[in-house]
Amino acid sequence: MSVLTLYSKPGCHLCEEALQALQALQGEIAFELRVRDISSDEALHRAYFERIPVVDLDGEELCEYFVEEALVRERLESRR
Repeated sequence: MSVLTLYSKPGCHLCEEALQALQALQGEIAFELRVRDISSDEALHRAYFERIPVVDLDGEELCEYFVEEALVRERLESRR
């Protein structure tokens, strides 16, 4: 099963919107969704500070700031 990781932080409205979009997509396509809080890890904070939310699929960054649903859907379906 593919693992989709959302890098985010509390209080980020774009992160909340991204999470909702990904959860809706999860209702259609099977994948594991992990949410990583960048504020709890210094290395993640440095890497993603100004780019969140970032969507990563099995180690490949797909989107930042907004979920590109068509792209995420295409990549998930190609891994089935």
